[in-house]
Amino acid sequence: MKILVTGSTGRIGRAIYVRLCRDHDVVGLDRAPSSTADLVGDLADEVLVARAVQGVDAVIHTAALHAPQVGHVPDDAFEAINVRATQALAERAARSGVRRFVFTSTTALYGSASTPPDAAGWVDETVVPAPTSIYHRTKLAAERALEEIAHRQGLAVTVLRMSRCFPEPAALMAGYRLHRGVDARDVARAHALALEATDPGLRRYVISGATPFAHDDVGELLRDAPAVLARRAPALIEAFARRGWPLPRSIDRVYVPALAERELGWHARFGFAEVLAMLDSGSSDVIPPRR
Repeated sequence: MKILVTGSTGRIGRAIYVRLCRDHDVVGLDRAPSSTADLVGDLADEVLVARAVQGVDAVIHTAALHAPQVGHVPDDAFEAINVRATQALAERAARSGVRRFVFTSTTALYGSASTPPDAAGWVDETVVPAPTSIYHRTKLAAERALEEIAHRQGLAVTVLRMSRCFPEPAALMAGYRLHRGVDARDVARAHALALEATDPGLRRYVISGATPFAHDDVGELLRDAPAVLARRAPALIEAFARRGWPLPRSIDRVYVPALAERELGWHARFGFAEVLAMLDSGSSDVIPPRR
C-alpha cells in the first residue's frame, strides 16, 4: 500500500512513518526537512498537495497546531491549519481516488466534559465533547468536516483521539499511563490498524494506555486515588515507593480505549513500567526527577 503521512517529522508522525515503512511504501510530508519528510512544504500549497496524494492508497493526517501553541499563534492560524487544510486535503485525496483517511485527533477536545464535578470522568466515544480552547474547537471542527466528506465522497475515515504522548516528568508520565497517557509506538500501531477500514463513513476511537480501573471506581478515584491504586495497581505503588515518589492524591479522568480494543484489535503494550525503563536507560522521552 502507498501511504501519505503528513506531519511526518513530528513525534507522532515520525513514529507512524517508521512503523509503516517496514511493510508499505510511505511518503512523508512536512514543512520541516527531515529524514522522514520525502516532500517538504506546506499543506496550503495546492500543487504540492495534489502531487502528494497522486497514486496514494491512504492518507494519515497528523499535521496540526497543538495545545502548547495556544496563545502564541493566532486563532486564525489554528482555523487555517487544523480545519481548512484538513478539509482541503481530504477533498483532494477523495478526488484523486484515495479511499482511506486516518485522522490523528486528541482526547483533549473533550474539554470540560472529561472532568465532571463529583467523580472522575469515564471518557469514551459516547461522551459529548465540551471544548474549551481554540485547539480543542478546531480539532473537533476538523472531525465534523471529515464526517461530511466521508459521507459525500465515499471516503473511509478513521479518527483516532489519542491521549497524552509527549515527554513529561517521570512520575507524572508513569501514572498517566494508567488513565490518560499513551506511548508513541502504541499510537503508531493504532494508525496501522486503522488503515484496514474500507467502508465509507467515519469511525472514532479513543486511543489511550490500558487502564486497570473500572467504572465503579470513578467516585473514589477523585476522592482517594491511593486507595484505588492499592487495589488495582499494586505494582505501581511498589515501584513508586522504591523511588520515593508520592502517589497522586486524586485522578480526575480515565480515557477508555475499549472500543478500539474490540473493533481494531488494538491493545496498548507500553504501560507505566516502560516509562520507568526508559527513565533508567536515559531516554530523552522521559524527564528525570529534579535533584
